[in-house]
Amino acid sequence: MKPYKELSRKELLDLRSELQAQYDEKKAQGMKLDISRGKPSWAQLDLSMPMMDSLTSDDEMIALDGTDVRNYGLLDGVPEAKHLMGDLMGADASRVIVCGNSSLNIMYDCVARSMLFGVMGSTPWSKLKKVKFLCPVPGYDRHFGVTEQFGIEMINIPMLEGGPDMDMVEEYVNNDLEVKGIWCVPLYSNPTGTVYSDETIKRMASLTPAAKDFRIYWDNAYCVHHLYDEEEKRGSILNILDECEKAGNPDMVYQFCSTSKVTFSGAGVAAISSSPANIADIKSRLKWSTIGFDKINQLRHARFFKDADGLREHMKKHAAILRPKFDIVLNTLERELGELDIASWTHPIGGYFVSFDATEGCAKKIVAKCKEAGLVLTGAGAAFPYGKDPHDSNIRIAPSMPPEDELVDAMDLFVVCVKLVTVEKMLEA
Repeated sequence: MKPYKELSRKELLDLRSELQAQYDEKKAQGMKLDISRGKPSWAQLDLSMPMMDSLTSDDEMIALDGTDVRNYGLLDGVPEAKHLMGDLMGADASRVIVCGNSSLNIMYDCVARSMLFGVMGSTPWSKLKKVKFLCPVPGYDRHFGVTEQFGIEMINIPMLEGGPDMDMVEEYVNNDLEVKGIWCVPLYSNPTGTVYSDETIKRMASLTPAAKDFRIYWDNAYCVHHLYDEEEKRGSILNILDECEKAGNPDMVYQFCSTSKVTFSGAGVAAISSSPANIADIKSRLKWSTIGFDKINQLRHARFFKDADGLREHMKKHAAILRPKFDIVLNTLERELGELDIASWTHPIGGYFVSFDATEGCAKKIVAKCKEAGLVLTGAGAAFPYGKDPHDSNIRIAPSMPPEDELVDAMDLFVVCVKLVTVEKMLEA
């Protein structure tokens, strides 16, 4: 099939009739498909079921430091878990706080503490006239939801091949006192799969913020979520904590990580790592909200994996389940749309998503068409602050949860909707 832009109006009209017939046929099947969220599949969750046996009623519930994990204490987590999560983030255990099941919850609390109490003695954000956050786009909708809830103004920063547009980041951070933070998913960014380049990370660590309470929110959610074992196909990034120290900015970053897509999404462990000063500041507030998180679950995770290498071996099993699903998505897009010149998409080597860009002005209609025929997608525009995609083109595809046969059906319907909506758009011109 030649590119759509080379078709005559009559050819486009004929094609629309053909595509409409295909769409009506699929719609009549009454499918119920969902590729809207990056949830692990049952097969992935089953990989961690043996962890339920890593602690039994006969096991000693004593952490390495002698603490009985059934009791109060250890605000910053059991030593075994601090070492495990620290190894994943490239941080010494002394610079780690292991919390509950959600890294998003930790990020939310960091923003909330900044609003209520300020950052390390600075003026609470709630007392300032305006607070701004930089938001690389397309990005993670839940990040944007956090800052929107607190009334923080969000500024779009385009995502380039090696990370956010650092010229824009530097201009805002170094010159605008109201800019207090930036959201970052540095490895396999949600949803583009972007891997931050060494240059990007070095420039990020070398920022000279106008605001002393500016913080980089470094959400390293996919630090072990590689799709390939081969070294040349695996993403890797510089250690942001080390780079900030080298640049003389040790306090400028909060790094987050969790096992939400490693073990059980609702019952994993999450952690934050940062400078000693930041950790002390966080603990000074945290101690009044909890006496300690679920230490039994932390110990369960630590004993199941034993160490970070054990966790990485576990993740190879996840990759074996996920790779064929990403192949289904990418192969379908290439086969059905590759020569039509009506869309583009990313080719991630890790993470959970494929970012798809339709012809401008088509994303909302594509998502609506899919929903009408039984396929649920993340809402168009969700990857942008306030849900507003300025080009109405971006759609996030999440291949992880459905079985492979359902994913095939989902992608077959998706490409029909893309083609039909695009042809209708061209005929309106």
